[in-house]
Amino acid sequence: MPEADRHCPACGGKLRGWRTVPSSEPALGPVRFALARCVACGTAVTLGATVPALYDSGAYRSGTPRLHRLAVPALRAYDAQRLRLLAPSLAPGARLLDVGAGRGRFVAAAAAAGYRATGLEPSARGVGAARELGADVRPGDVETADVAPGSLEVVTLWHVLEHVADPGAALARVVGWLAPGGVLLIGVPNLAGLQARIGGERWYHLDVPRHRTHFTPAGIEALLGAHGLRVLRIRHVLLEHNPFGMWQSLVSRVTRQPSYLYHLLKRNAPWRSRDLAVTLAALPLIPVAGLAELAGGLAGRGGTIAVLATRVAG
Repeated sequence: MPEADRHCPACGGKLRGWRTVPSSEPALGPVRFALARCVACGTAVTLGATVPALYDSGAYRSGTPRLHRLAVPALRAYDAQRLRLLAPSLAPGARLLDVGAGRGRFVAAAAAAGYRATGLEPSARGVGAARELGADVRPGDVETADVAPGSLEVVTLWHVLEHVADPGAALARVVGWLAPGGVLLIGVPNLAGLQARIGGERWYHLDVPRHRTHFTPAGIEALLGAHGLRVLRIRHVLLEHNPFGMWQSLVSRVTRQPSYLYHLLKRNAPWRSRDLAVTLAALPLIPVAGLAELAGGLAGRGGTIAVLATRVAG
């Protein structure tokens, strides 16, 4: 498509060529992907075709990540924080759908907190893992799911919207599932954050080519407003993704493979690598990275953001 015909999927503004960035998936090799950026809201898009096979391979392959058991307390803390984001708006018993539910961890946590929680997950491995956990997660995605209009009080899209080819069309479907006054909780990386600025082309949350849209707060607010949603609050200080993302972004500036430790834990990078020595040497920077991310979050420049919005009645 000619550059003049490209429009921002968030606000509809004009897109202009911006930069190229390296692939976040080691299996693709040293290929680079072009990004275009909106002149109005600053949101960016990954140009070129999607690579569907990457959702069943590489960092997304089946299997348990390394050190998973050690991460369980942190994962529980992440789910608890997400539930707290919903708590001021909804009482237990509300009907909740988690779109892109993965292995069903949050669905299980929401059900334990008293929500009538279900999930949608496109990958068979995720659905199988969720069932082993006892979570009610069914096959499907936002584009194809059969959900009754107005049947839900809560929908969560936690790090899902950046993956879909047409965020506006996906959001239009989700809004139709919500009852008037229902709420939508969205988690997305923040291209306008301090972490993105520090990480540059090796920012942890770029994750190209899987991530198709790289939102800014202005972009996500414009998109929500265009689909009949009113933003209640935007949270920049988050436990999940943000402190690790800041540290990994710093380290990726000097490793050969972007996000080397992430891929190592996902069994997608070799132990025997120069990057392992660099990563170990950078471990003392973890508190510094955590404080930097906290400062960015308090200043409204968090690495990822959580947006809570409500469907306007009528």
